[in-house]
Amino acid sequence: MSHEKRRGPVMIDLEEEVAPEVTPATAPPVPEPGLPQGAAMHSVAAMATRPRSKLARWFFAALGALVTFMLSVAAWSWVAGLLAANPLLGMIAGVLLALVLALLLAIAVKEAWAFRRLARLDHIQRDAGAALGAQDLTLAQSVSAQMLALYAGRDELASGVARVKAREGEVFDADGLLALSERELLAPLDRLALREVEGAARQVATVTAVVPLALADVTAALTSNLRMIRRVAEIYGGRSGTLGAWRLTRSVFTHLVATGAVAVGDDLIGSVAGGGVLSRVSRRFGEGVVNGALTARVGVAAIEVCRPLPFRAVERPSVSGLVGRALTGLFGLRG
Repeated sequence: MSHEKRRGPVMIDLEEEVAPEVTPATAPPVPEPGLPQGAAMHSVAAMATRPRSKLARWFFAALGALVTFMLSVAAWSWVAGLLAANPLLGMIAGVLLALVLALLLAIAVKEAWAFRRLARLDHIQRDAGAALGAQDLTLAQSVSAQMLALYAGRDELASGVARVKAREGEVFDADGLLALSERELLAPLDRLALREVEGAARQVATVTAVVPLALADVTAALTSNLRMIRRVAEIYGGRSGTLGAWRLTRSVFTHLVATGAVAVGDDLIGSVAGGGVLSRVSRRFGEGVVNGALTARVGVAAIEVCRPLPFRAVERPSVSGLVGRALTGLFGLRG
């Protein structure tokens, strides 16, 4: 079967693409060379969020077990040898070894208690989210009771605890009850936490700006952020030990990196603009402003992670405002 071939001209319509008109309003911003990016804080974020493989975790766990076993056997053999050679010296060595073991046990109990305190905050946060999502008054009352128990022994919250107890029976919706708890119990703690964040941002900015030593800014940023996150957790009732503080730090930085918040964003425009101006006078001054701003952003994230309730009745702190208050007078910035 033969097909009939069509012969003749073929017309193809070609639509010319018209380039959009570029105006000053639609033109992309001109990149500013040399704008500080906060290299120290990015290094800290990379260290805190570095992924750990399962193989590496198993290796270090096995290595730790092996070293502990070897030290235990060596200590036991040493004490047994001293007892055989000189009973008095052996008894002294045994007492000292028992003291060391008791202190290690106390440290382990303290770390376990710290993890329990952090888990308690996590539990309250989950219940509060569920109560707000479902508008469950009974669950909101449970959250309020947990917060009252958590802050019952805090002198600075004694009046707030009394007001919540006096007025909670008058509130008949989940939003209102949790808003009452937030205003009376968390607002005073927010002010304490913000002072810690401002102090950490000021310290990081100062060290970055005035200390020319290599890695000094990274060291200052790491230690200041660790101390800030630990203090924020303590303020909200989640006293953390060494391991708990590191775990909390990883959680905060992982959240920031996952959401792209360890970067120059809208809430840092004013701070970065100030850093850009200062960088023309001194590159380190500009880096100091941006590192301080990023430290403030980490502090706000730590507050959100450690705070039992989300920001609803109380305004969420602004990073730009925090940086302005922290660095006012330090580099001539105004918030």
